[in-house]
Amino acid sequence: MLNLNNKSILITGGTGSFGKMFTKLILERNTDLKKLVILSRDEQKHFQMAQEFPEDKYPVMRYFIGDVRDKERLKRAFEGVDIVIHAAAMKHVHLAEYNPMECVKTNINGAENVIDAALESGVSEVVALSTDKAAAPINLYGATKLASDKLFIAANNIKGKRDIRFSVVRYGNVMGSNGSVMPFFLNKKKKGEKFLPITDNQMTRFNISLQDGCEMVFYAIEKAWGGEIFVPKIPSYKITDVATAIAPKLEQKIVGIRPGEKLHEEMITASDSYNTVDVGKYYAILPQNSPYSQYSKDDYKKAYNGVDVAEGFSYNSGNNSDWETVESLRELVKTHVDPNFKA
Repeated sequence: MLNLNNKSILITGGTGSFGKMFTKLILERNTDLKKLVILSRDEQKHFQMAQEFPEDKYPVMRYFIGDVRDKERLKRAFEGVDIVIHAAAMKHVHLAEYNPMECVKTNINGAENVIDAALESGVSEVVALSTDKAAAPINLYGATKLASDKLFIAANNIKGKRDIRFSVVRYGNVMGSNGSVMPFFLNKKKKGEKFLPITDNQMTRFNISLQDGCEMVFYAIEKAWGGEIFVPKIPSYKITDVATAIAPKLEQKIVGIRPGEKLHEEMITASDSYNTVDVGKYYAILPQNSPYSQYSKDDYKKAYNGVDVAEGFSYNSGNNSDWETVESLRELVKTHVDPNFKA
């Protein structure tokens, strides 16, 4: 198990679903952290998280109000920090479509600020959270996250003599996270709605638990050489199966795909396949060969017993070989979203 004792860690967007789970796991597994800094612009969420992880019980906790749009504030927050987990993002697809520049300011300019502040503050490692929507994006949110991914990958080229690594983790829909489909359907059912809105009866999504998303970040902290995009091997589900699992008696009403939505999500495109290595539990999309490359694909495969994926390989939620069923989805809802759930 990764040992982070005697380390100082900061999580941007740390009051969100990921930040709270990551905080829980890191405090359980490391009893001698230097400090764990939660950076978020939402003071109410800070207040609520401090009830769950109070500073008198966890003296390593620091609740730091700040916005990734503010580079000077980030530089102050990053002082004495070893590892930065960048989870802050504007992530709701339809809101990004309506407020495009706000999404650009947070997801792209914010990423650049995180990179600059890390380079200027002596941080040794940065792991940025991405999304399946960043692969072949058709919406602004995905496009901004692709730009963010590219910034973090390229940051390894400008570190000079600094001992710092930048990497990215990319995964699909997180069960039970804010705004995700499972709590959305559960809420509709609890309100006594007569139907569940379905965008398209063919729609699929990748599925990952919050803890498994956190485990990916721990993996990246321990294993990253710099410049990788790590992708998990996870199952898909059909949106109609989620609806059936949660509310089998409710009608499923087709309402149409919202602006910027895909029918199926993709995490590795066919164009990525030439730089992708299968390392067991995960895929690693390596930085393209260039004069700035810190290592070769062959070196990486040798170190992690990796194998090339087939040329033209793509990892798509619609053609996945691993699928959740209605029965398995019910168990997942009860385990990860609502322990009192009954179909």
